[in-house]
Amino acid sequence: MTSPTAAVAAPPPDTGDGSVFAGYELGAAYDELFAADGAPRPHYAALHERLAATSSEDFRRRKAMTDLSMREDGVGFTVYRAEEGIERVWPMDPVPRIIPAAEWRRIEAGLVQRITALNLFLWDVYHEQLILRDGVVPARLVLQGGFFRREFVGVDVPRKIYVHICGTDLIRAADGEYLVLEDNARTPSGVSYMLQNRQVLKRVFPTLFADYDVLPNDDYPAALLDVLQWIAPPASAQPTVVLLSPGIYNSAYFEHSYLAQRMGIELVEGRDLFVDANRVFMRTTRGPRRVDVIYRRIDDDFLDPLTFRPDSALGVPGLVNAYRAGTVALANSVGTGIADDKGVYPFVPAMIRYYLAQEPLLANVETFRPEVPAERSHVLANLESLVVKRVNESGGYGMLVGPASTRQQREEFRAAIEANPRDFIAQPTIQLSTHPTFVDGRLDGRHVDLRPFVLCGERVVVTPGGLTRVALPKGSLVVNSSQGGGSKDTWILADRGDGPPPEGAR
Repeated sequence: MTSPTAAVAAPPPDTGDGSVFAGYELGAAYDELFAADGAPRPHYAALHERLAATSSEDFRRRKAMTDLSMREDGVGFTVYRAEEGIERVWPMDPVPRIIPAAEWRRIEAGLVQRITALNLFLWDVYHEQLILRDGVVPARLVLQGGFFRREFVGVDVPRKIYVHICGTDLIRAADGEYLVLEDNARTPSGVSYMLQNRQVLKRVFPTLFADYDVLPNDDYPAALLDVLQWIAPPASAQPTVVLLSPGIYNSAYFEHSYLAQRMGIELVEGRDLFVDANRVFMRTTRGPRRVDVIYRRIDDDFLDPLTFRPDSALGVPGLVNAYRAGTVALANSVGTGIADDKGVYPFVPAMIRYYLAQEPLLANVETFRPEVPAERSHVLANLESLVVKRVNESGGYGMLVGPASTRQQREEFRAAIEANPRDFIAQPTIQLSTHPTFVDGRLDGRHVDLRPFVLCGERVVVTPGGLTRVALPKGSLVVNSSQGGGSKDTWILADRGDGPPPEGAR
């Protein structure tokens, strides 16, 4: 998104002459560091003091060290343009985002509630389909969804868990409330960058940690491995786990290799695996080795050419039949995509009420469904002020940002919506919260979101923090790295008794 931040009448932060905060502007969006009166928020006070005492030249040096550390560690991603892959160093800003313990407890409880409901929903729609029969979620919306896998109706998945790894995107509205923007329940990415951001910041700006008790996040690979081993077939006393990657040309290949190395498991491609008698084996120099669990980073369509796309060279022929037979476990399960279909997203609060008999702790962004005639009329009449998204796209693609769009773009989307209304949703243009970010020799406000990572195994674990993504161009709301976004380290402060846990937390 490229909608500008509207300025409001608010005093600028009192920074003093020569401060890296000089000229910092507060706009309509909620600012993470500064309150509306320009004073730093209490949990940012110590950080603000240190940053204000840091010269622009020192900041430039530390930012250069950050970039160099990422480059030397091989931390990158691939941007695809015009059928060409461009390798880029992961962009990280050295000013951390801070979330106090009481605030995090509310987020954590809401994420646990949400993934629990999503897993119950997935089990239901692939079995009894009670939520569809009761009309809580429109049956047509699910059964005709591009990510619904009819081949898996009636199939029992290990431990009845479909989504083992989830990355839920949160934004903060102008009133400070956290809202869920979307759930990434298929092959969520970004956790390696979250872990790398922490290590690099400790290396290049260690003094920032001196005034804070920050919860560690480096046990994520061990927690992920616990989940993967827990879903192994019962006969596997010492399960062999592998990470299945599309290969070196995939945009997230750094993450695949990083996580495999940190977990101590093999990184494989489809050609490294084969199926014999409904059992999966890995080719090794010592002969075939049985595989019990596959952490797959390949979408359903490319997973098995015998079941899905026959032209796929990325998957493993026969893998789906082995999974159906229960001889191998997959994380995430086949068919999870219907849970993060943007057309199904508006119904997640209803799922929480239906399966858990609870009110949602984290609200959705207001969403319009063009499939509903009255809502379609509203969307078509207000394209210039709405954000329109294709339900099956991700990464910032397939999106119209009304305030930043041209007449031609709006007309193209109008025609597409009228032709296939099920393929779109629309939302108000929300000013994501802003955070001081080092740009052009000083700190300036840039819009951010937050992707926490949730693991669902024997218990649900929310890793403290998450990936804070930053829209680096001034006024932009697009935080995706593929669209020019950056990132920040995210600090969750240790609980020092700063308030009771939220109602419904567990």
